[in-house]
Amino acid sequence: MNMNMNMNTNMNIKESMKVVAVTACPTGIAHTYMAAESLTLAAKELGHQIKVETQGAMGVENEITDEDLKAADLIIFASDIAIDERERFEIQRRERGIKIIETSVKKAITNPQELFIK
Repeated sequence: MNMNMNMNTNMNIKESMKVVAVTACPTGIAHTYMAAESLTLAAKELGHQIKVETQGAMGVENEITDEDLKAADLIIFASDIAIDERERFEIQRRERGIKIIETSVKKAITNPQELFIK
């Protein structure tokens, strides 16, 4: 009998998901964009589709639309400040039960894969 069973170590990761995320930090410069890049790379590595809105010094960029929200399976907030227009995300949580994961910008930069497993 073969004792080397192939076990999936990513059992908590859903199949391909559509994810929307918002990143924002107090100064809205480097860390906002670093978090967006880390989330994007992690999502692609795990086989997920992602759209990341940045709320920074340049204002809102890559804005998440109502269509994006309606198609989303997961919402991630990687922010150290309040998210602008948060209610548009909360509506989806209430109406469709979409999970919102909230974390710091630092965690999104240093360990983004973990956010897709929760």
